[in-house]
Amino acid sequence: MKAIVGLGNPGPQYDATRHNVGWWVADRLAYDWGFDSFRRDGPALVTEGTVDGTVVRLLKPTTYMNRSGLALRPLIPMEDFDASEDLLIVVDDASLDVGRVRFRPEGGPGGHNGLKSVAGALQSNEYARLRIGVGKKPDGADLSDWVLAPMPVEDEDVVVELLPDLTKAVEAWVAEGVEPAMNRFNR
Repeated sequence: MKAIVGLGNPGPQYDATRHNVGWWVADRLAYDWGFDSFRRDGPALVTEGTVDGTVVRLLKPTTYMNRSGLALRPLIPMEDFDASEDLLIVVDDASLDVGRVRFRPEGGPGGHNGLKSVAGALQSNEYARLRIGVGKKPDGADLSDWVLAPMPVEDEDVVVELLPDLTKAVEAWVAEGVEPAMNRFNR
């Protein structure tokens, strides 16, 4: 089984913010793959199906960003689940220009509280992540205010136009792993 976790914050006030880009991707994946609607399962909204013969579970943590790792607790003890190979975290990145895409096989949280929480839950930084550029924080702006602000329409349009390609990128990760996905889709 593969698990894909789109990070974001619960509540309609966060739907259009930079910090919820991970949820946007999870929603698009569920739509493109014809999965059932997300249902509440502990601290996450979850749906599951198969992608090219592989069972894939999509999760959207319903905790706030800094507690996202709680949604991983049910996965950690599963015998057939190895976070270093079977987990992809989809996350916004305020250090990348809008529309940039970066798969990484592992690494530190880079100041992202959601990634810090995931690493804490796993007790490891060895898990794949897909970082979606949401624009660099302007000089003097507070990072928290920046990522929790709604995206300007032109930036949102750039990210929304990426979603079909991100489905293909995540399908490559499911079928081939992070290295081939990096080589084909990082931009």
